[in-house]
Amino acid sequence: MTQLDVRPPAGDTVSGATREGGADGDVRGKGLGKGSVGLVGSAVIGISTVAPVYCLTSTLGSTTGEVGVQMPAVFLAGFLPMLLVAFAYRELNKSMPDCGTSFTWTVKAFGPRIGWMCGWGLVIATIIVLSNLAGVATSYFWLLAGEITGNPAISALDGNKLVHIATCLTLIAVATAISYRGMTATKGVQYALVGLQLAVLAVFVVMAFQKASAGTFDTGLDFSWQWMNPFAVESMAAFTAGLSLSIFMYWGWDACLATNEETTGSAKTPGRASLIAMVVLVGSYLATGIAAQMAVGSGTAGFGLGNPETSGNVFAALAGPVMGPMLGILLFVAVLASATASLQTTFIPVARTVLAMSTYEALPPSYAKVHPRFKTPGRATVMAGVATGGFYTVMTLVSENVLTDTIFALGLMICFYYSLTAFACAWYFRGELRRSTRDLFFKGVFPVLGGLLLAAVFFKTLYDAWDPSYGSGSTIPGLGVGSVFVIGVGLLALGLVVMFVTERRSPAFFRGEVLTKSTPALVVED
Repeated sequence: MTQLDVRPPAGDTVSGATREGGADGDVRGKGLGKGSVGLVGSAVIGISTVAPVYCLTSTLGSTTGEVGVQMPAVFLAGFLPMLLVAFAYRELNKSMPDCGTSFTWTVKAFGPRIGWMCGWGLVIATIIVLSNLAGVATSYFWLLAGEITGNPAISALDGNKLVHIATCLTLIAVATAISYRGMTATKGVQYALVGLQLAVLAVFVVMAFQKASAGTFDTGLDFSWQWMNPFAVESMAAFTAGLSLSIFMYWGWDACLATNEETTGSAKTPGRASLIAMVVLVGSYLATGIAAQMAVGSGTAGFGLGNPETSGNVFAALAGPVMGPMLGILLFVAVLASATASLQTTFIPVARTVLAMSTYEALPPSYAKVHPRFKTPGRATVMAGVATGGFYTVMTLVSENVLTDTIFALGLMICFYYSLTAFACAWYFRGELRRSTRDLFFKGVFPVLGGLLLAAVFFKTLYDAWDPSYGSGSTIPGLGVGSVFVIGVGLLALGLVVMFVTERRSPAFFRGEVLTKSTPALVVED
């Protein structure tokens, strides 16, 4: 007896909705511009969304401060659950290449309410990180302007809240406009920005190895394979903290999948692009981490990566000493390019998730409109820009600590929707797991392992965040609970409230009449 997959070929039309290669007739086409992105373009978008240079400058020192010389090992440990989840995304995309990604797939596996909350987690996480990226790009814009002009007063303008907010809103508006004009405009900008930041990062790595070989810094270290041993971390608490930072450094690669309806070979290309992006990222992180640690060491004094005075912005401290005054400016340019590029591409997943949720009647129908010329979810993109600008402005005016703690809460959202998507893969394909060894591992074992690892980080972070000392160290008056815990749980609770309100206005989706739970269609023949 042989089981045959009877999914219809790409392009079949069922009940007026275009099947993108999936098994389910209720998966709808959205009217996006097809064939706008190829394999390389999709991988570039994934790398850009992660923003490797920005991630390194903001977390390289913090990770070293938690785990010491085991920092490269923790980078590898953070890569593992992301790789396992990437397999889940690839398999789900083959079956249902839908721009709603996590939202659509978890609805098909677990039903409308879990799927809606998964989509909410993705949207909120993206708006939070968009706000942070805009703020970082603004700070580096004024810092770079001061470096180029040699005028400290220009750099100091970033400390003026009104100037900072005005610059930040301008950058958000520009990024929104580029995303609004479609994938062709997005792709062209990204090739230049991603190429620039990876090239400058390569120069930094080469020069750091040279400084290490010459013994330029007294704090430098000789390479040891012990650096690659995650079990050498002194405590579980330190390992978990470092792992949480490492996971954040890989977040965003799934933007490759959000463009699946606009990619050539939508069933296979996005999955391949995501794996390419992951390999480029882990290679960049390991090379930079090892080179920097060999050059300046992991100590807490001087240029050591563990110095708390410089750990929040490592490249600002190392640019001149490692690359010299002239080339050092290029590293500032690279950080600005990294944050700006990510700011622009991060609009892609949030806008397309909102488009999908609206198309399937899980959000108001006005967000389901696609621009007739640019073939983009125009209204959803503008909504994301307005929400980002409003969120950043309010958080900055209310309290800088609130904004900082909101970024710490981002890790909760990431683990929440990634783990749900991984479990959705195993459950959706549960009828196929015994069909072959490949199906068992890539559709079952690997996704479940990835989901369990991220779920463990989610609950451990919740436990740690209860302590008021977590994050910025601020607490909610009268509760004695950490702000990070309140913000993280509060945002998820807000999602539940919005979901219940939406259910009253759009009952058909929540009754399972629009996007139904299902499994891949199989038939048994002699």
